[in-house]
Amino acid sequence: MPRIIRFDHIGVTVADLELVTDFFIGLGLHVEGRVSGMEGEFLETVCGIKDSRTNVVMLKSADSEVGIELASFEKPDHEPGNPHAMANELGMRSIAFEVDDLQGMVAGLEAQGYGLIGGVGQYEGAWKMAYVRGPEGLTVALAQRLGN
Repeated sequence: MPRIIRFDHIGVTVADLELVTDFFIGLGLHVEGRVSGMEGEFLETVCGIKDSRTNVVMLKSADSEVGIELASFEKPDHEPGNPHAMANELGMRSIAFEVDDLQGMVAGLEAQGYGLIGGVGQYEGAWKMAYVRGPEGLTVALAQRLGN
């Protein structure tokens, strides 16, 4: 069987593309590309939704080739997800980032109205980690390496 050669991106469908884009820019990502009004045979073939149109923003951090692709459908209307999904619900649950100051990042996000889902935990003296509920219910995992 052929093998994967590299991890490229994670796709997230959102209702408010600008709000979610601004959230991730605030975390330190940058916009690598943007497509407005994508429609036609390619999109319909890949996503399997006839007569669809979407807007896409690709975000990356300065030190990674892995991106986050945000997509917001103009048509058909997006389907609601569960904005209060917890870690034990099936499906993709979080987008994770390593940060240099977990407490500072959490405080900054709380000042913007994004709060902790649980608390700040520490794993074997190596990591501090927290889940934050971002816009549209996105779960963002933030982890700070300890020591070294």
